Amino acid sequence: MIIVTGAAGFIGSCLISRLNADKFNHIIAVDDFSHPEKNRNLENKKIREQVDRKEFFKWLDEHGSEVEFIFHIGARTDTTEFNYAIFDELNILYSKKIWEKCIQYQIPLVYASSAATYGLGELGYDDNEAIIPHLKPLNPYGESKNEFDKWAIIQEQKPFFWAGLKFFNVYGPNEYHKGRMASVIFHAFNQINATARMKLFRSHNPDYRDGEQMRDFIYVKDLIEVCLFLMHHRKNSGIYNLGTGQARTFLDLVKNTFRSMGKPEQIDFIDTPADIRDKYQYFTEANMSKLRSIGYDKPFHSLEDGIGDYVQNYLTRKQYY
Repeated sequence: MIIVTGAAGFIGSCLISRLNADKFNHIIAVDDFSHPEKNRNLENKKIREQVDRKEFFKWLDEHGSEVEFIFHIGARTDTTEFNYAIFDELNILYSKKIWEKCIQYQIPLVYASSAATYGLGELGYDDNEAIIPHLKPLNPYGESKNEFDKWAIIQEQKPFFWAGLKFFNVYGPNEYHKGRMASVIFHAFNQINATARMKLFRSHNPDYRDGEQMRDFIYVKDLIEVCLFLMHHRKNSGIYNLGTGQARTFLDLVKNTFRSMGKPEQIDFIDTPADIRDKYQYFTEANMSKLRSIGYDKPFHSLEDGIGDYVQNYLTRKQYY
């Protein structure tokens, strides 16, 4: 059996679909299943059992010897949430308990960290574990992810294989339920459909022209390929970046969305809200040499190809992966 936490969410549901494609059908889906819109992500997927996240540890104590692997993807991911107690409970304490159960039942573990741990990138974007204690995330979400990373790397007792993945800007199918936290591509598609135009934040940094702020955008299909690689690899434990290694501009993103929709470009610029202006990232780019060094050699989708697939095969058709 393979456990996926956050199973009904964006990345978790895509991971289950990919596992099913490789005939892994004994999936234990762990989540809060009280959100009907999010649960649509699990329709037509092969799942052995759904377990509420509050009942998960009781379930695991009864079935731990049967579990082959845990993907801990579930987390509170709202970067605008400032209630530290929520992040302590769901992102730190829950993750520590999973870690401890993986040791107890000898289960390998892959868990979701985040590029939000890098803050403004003062120390760069290298997944060198020596810099993790010195990183300065910009919000409680990023802090919670970094706190767990810091805790994990100093533990004397560890699962026999574990990997923490610092997801960069992930986009792709099954994010219909995410609201304001969905990817820029999702919002661009909807805004262009509604108004035939797209609004982007103006640059307030003299080093960047309007729309040329840069991010490392990674297609969710590439992310889950890395997850499967690590499930089979099961060595070289540690924390890894997971982006493409190639930063692209928001203008590139929006122009490709217009092109994939077959619509003419109409782009307007608006001021970045003052309350987030001093915490706005103008550049992120994953150094991917560490993952490549352990043998992961698949290419990543270009931004053009990823947006084309997402827009034409999912958003336009209102399809799920």
